[in-house]
Amino acid sequence: MPNCAFVGLGVMGYPMAGHLQAAGHPTTVYNRTTAKAEAWVGEHGGSSAPTPREAATGAHLVMVCVGNDDDLRSVVFGDQGALAGMDTGATLVDHTTASAEVAREIRAAADAVGVGFIDAPVSGGQAGAENGQLAVMCGGDESVYAGVEPVIDAYAKISVLVGGTGSGQLTKMVNQVCIAGLIQGLSEALDFGRRADLDMDRVLSVIGGGASGSWQMANRAGTMLDRHFDHGFALDWMRKDLGIVFDEAERIDATLPITALVDQLYARLQREGHGRWDTSALIELLRDD
Repeated sequence: MPNCAFVGLGVMGYPMAGHLQAAGHPTTVYNRTTAKAEAWVGEHGGSSAPTPREAATGAHLVMVCVGNDDDLRSVVFGDQGALAGMDTGATLVDHTTASAEVAREIRAAADAVGVGFIDAPVSGGQAGAENGQLAVMCGGDESVYAGVEPVIDAYAKISVLVGGTGSGQLTKMVNQVCIAGLIQGLSEALDFGRRADLDMDRVLSVIGGGASGSWQMANRAGTMLDRHFDHGFALDWMRKDLGIVFDEAERIDATLPITALVDQLYARLQREGHGRWDTSALIELLRDD
C-alpha cells in the first residue's frame, strides 16, 4: 500500500483522510490547527506532522484539501510547502475547489521537481466525504491518474479523468452552476406547492420519479420544507465557488444570468447572518413568515 499524506483536515479532509488510513494506506496528516491533527490521529491512527513539507516527506501520494487558491499556495509552495518534501516520482492530488489557473501553476511547479499532479475537486458534501461516496473530477495526465485512481477510490463513489490539467476544476465549476440553478428552481416549486395546499410528501413521491427528479430533490426537499438548514454545504462556501466560476466565465466569455441572480440571493442570506446555512436555504427568501 502506498504511503499517503493529507494536508487540510476540514469538514471534507478529516473524513477523507480517515478513509485512506482505514483502507490500509499509512497516512500522515497536517492541519493548520495542530489540535485537529492530533484528534485525527487519536481517532484514526496514522501520524501527524508540524508542516506540509514534513507530512509529504516519504509519501507516495500527497492529498490536499484546503479553502481557496491562496490557502493552496501556502501549503504547496515555499520552504515548508508540500512540494519541498516530495520525492521525484511522487504525486500531488489537489481536492481543493480552486481555480483552473492555480491548477496549472501547481502543475508547472510539480513538473520542475519531477512530481506528478492531478487537480481533483470533489462533490458530495460532508455526508459524501464521511460515507466515502464522493464524486471526484480530475484533470491531468492519464498515466499519473492511473496511479492514483485506486487510492482515491477509498473515498469516492465515482472518479473520472475529464481531461488535462485544470479540467477537474472546470468540471467542478460546471457542477456548481448546475446546483445553483437546481436549488432555486426546487425552492420555487416547493414554495408554490406549499402555498397551493398540496400534500408535498405525495407530490415529491411522484415527481421525484419523473423528469424533474434530482439529487437535490431526493436529499434536500424534505429538509427545505422543514426549514432545517444546519447541515450540508454552507452557502459561504458556495459563494466562494461561484466567485471562481464568474472569474472563469469572464475569461472565456460565458454568460451566466441565472447563476448571477442566485449568487445575489445567497449574498442576501449572508447579509442576514445565515452564511453557515446549507445552500438549500434559498427557499427561505420566498417565505413571508
